[in-house]
Amino acid sequence: MGIILLAFGLVLIVEGLAYALAPSLIERMLEMLRALPEAARRQVGLLSAVSGLILVWLAYHLGV
Repeated sequence: MGIILLAFGLVLIVEGLAYALAPSLIERMLEMLRALPEAARRQVGLLSAVSGLILVWLAYHLGV
């Protein structure tokens, strides 16, 4: 359970820094996402989830 809290905390730190340091960039990225078709957004989401899963698997096998 502790590792899940750690991962969630790291995500919040990265997301919070992005919003704090570059809010206009976040707005432009959201506009670009809105312009994409729904199927493309689903593919981006799936790619992100699979990438995250690979990173978690890699960290687990490296003993982190």
